[in-house]
Amino acid sequence: MKVLIISVHPDDETLGCGGTILKHTANGDDTYWLIITKPEESIGYSKKFINDREQQVKAVSQLYKFNSVYQLQYSTTRLHQVDISLLIKNLSKIIMEVKPEVVYMVNRSDIHTDHQVAARAIMSCTKSFRYPFIKKILMYECISETEIAPSLPENIFIPNVYSDITDYIDKKLEIMKLYESEVQEIPLPRSLDNIKALARFRGASCGVAYAEAFMLVRERF
Repeated sequence: MKVLIISVHPDDETLGCGGTILKHTANGDDTYWLIITKPEESIGYSKKFINDREQQVKAVSQLYKFNSVYQLQYSTTRLHQVDISLLIKNLSKIIMEVKPEVVYMVNRSDIHTDHQVAARAIMSCTKSFRYPFIKKILMYECISETEIAPSLPENIFIPNVYSDITDYIDKKLEIMKLYESEVQEIPLPRSLDNIKALARFRGASCGVAYAEAFMLVRERF
């Protein structure tokens, strides 16, 4: 099975579905990573941060054992300035190359504008009549992006699919540690303690020790 994991920013994949990626790899599935944005000096990131992030992406991709990594290299925090038709075109090109059966994507109502724009573009280039090879699309949650969105009905993340990651929670946390600038101290949302607590809460919702939760967008079987 071919699986495409789409990150707007590196670390989205680990926060949202890191344990599930590890499970796909253990099951012998082919996994592909698509990163939409990157940090740039022109918008305030230091050379050290940019170099560190490049090394982090390499290390993370090796630990997940991705078959391929694709990077669109749009400026992070500036996705709202991009012509969305061009974004759709570039996303579509990679999707047509990979031909995934399963797609993992960011939640459409996350507070981060980059996530909102990306989700809209991803939905536009995963239409069933144009991409019939896609059998399942799942939205994942990102701590500090998903739960912080205004609690309006249209923004609520309501999980209806759970992935048992009990065997992979420790490695997920080890991979998350590689993103040094993203890991926070307790009680902030992206502390390792809180990431594990969310997995424990999601696990309790489906009767396992640790789980990741998703919203099913579409499934065909």
